Amino acid sequence: MRSFIRILRILATVAAIAAVSAHNSPKTLAPLPCQQKLSGIRALATIHPSTSSCSSSTVLTSVNRGGASGGSSVSGGLAQSAKVLFLFALWYALNVVYNITNKTVLNALPLPSLVAVAQLGVGSLYATTAWASGLRKGPRHDVAALVRSGGLKALLPIGCAHGVGQVATVLSLGAGAVSFTHIVKALEPLFSAGVSAVVSGEVLRPQVYATLLPVVGGVSFAVAKELSFSWWAFGTAMLSNLSFALRAVLSKIAMLNGKGGGEAGAAIASLSAPSLFGVVTCLSFALMAPVALVAEGKGAAAVWSASVSNSGASGPALAKSVLLSGLFHYLNNEVMYLVLDNVHPVTLAVGNTLKRVVIIVASLVIFRNPMAPEAQLGSAVGIAGVLLYSLTKQYYDRVDAVAKKN
Repeated sequence: MRSFIRILRILATVAAIAAVSAHNSPKTLAPLPCQQKLSGIRALATIHPSTSSCSSSTVLTSVNRGGASGGSSVSGGLAQSAKVLFLFALWYALNVVYNITNKTVLNALPLPSLVAVAQLGVGSLYATTAWASGLRKGPRHDVAALVRSGGLKALLPIGCAHGVGQVATVLSLGAGAVSFTHIVKALEPLFSAGVSAVVSGEVLRPQVYATLLPVVGGVSFAVAKELSFSWWAFGTAMLSNLSFALRAVLSKIAMLNGKGGGEAGAAIASLSAPSLFGVVTCLSFALMAPVALVAEGKGAAAVWSASVSNSGASGPALAKSVLLSGLFHYLNNEVMYLVLDNVHPVTLAVGNTLKRVVIIVASLVIFRNPMAPEAQLGSAVGIAGVLLYSLTKQYYDRVDAVAKKN
């Protein structure tokens, strides 16, 4: 099993870096309107993408064009389908590898806050290295504009929410089973809807709120029947949900401010989604590192020594595992943006739901955590409710968009 995971790590890392590099090369085919790259701030504002400019007529027109152009368009369509399948497989693989690596590290090293911040630090290092090397078009000139215009200051709350969400997630994963954390995190749409209503006054249709009932009911039933229930794991997972919901709402507010004009909004809007995620990761690391050091820094050296002795791994091997967990965490988000750039939002919503199922199943197989049949049923109902919520919200978002145009 360890050899398999090691091979999967290597393949996922190489494939992710290759995919990110290829994504920066010039494209020979113009994408459909529904495949145009989202602005950075809009991507961060979207937990499950809920709007699309791709209508059925656009798709039909594209298909008709393809039929007229002959075999080249068919081969191009097959190539695009193969690319999308590859990106989804890579996204799932990176998620599974990250969760396995992260849980393995936390089992050996009970310093979840420092591990979470270290992962943010690795992501920051990766982003800045990618910018400096030219692998990714970085904000070398844009950062000056961000600082000068006050855009960087405007991103601080988003960076704080992202950092708290990351630390809370790792705290939950360290305190309980991976499957338990991801079951609780299925409640994220509920927090998103609540925070949107309270902070920005966005009220959804009753039909959309109704789809949250199976989410709440299923997750509540699963949590109540969870054999490895932990209040700390539950509470930190809920804090993670709240933090990421705040991140999404704050990002949406920043996006709207950018549309309203102003140098700060323009500077933020000029960043691509991966570059903006890199900037937010750097801010998160800077904000959360002092907190983690205060919380766990005092006894960290003694815990590290004890972990090396108890786990049987050498210090460099344990440090390598921490670095890999940070790399896989960042690459997972990189590839998620590539998926977002190539598929319809409904496809991404379905894929994101299936991803959580894959993570739960993989964690149960690898860590052999027992899961009661009632918890399995509740998890299935809750995750199905998440998918229903995503599809319903996207449907009514399109209906409202058409109504506004008319």
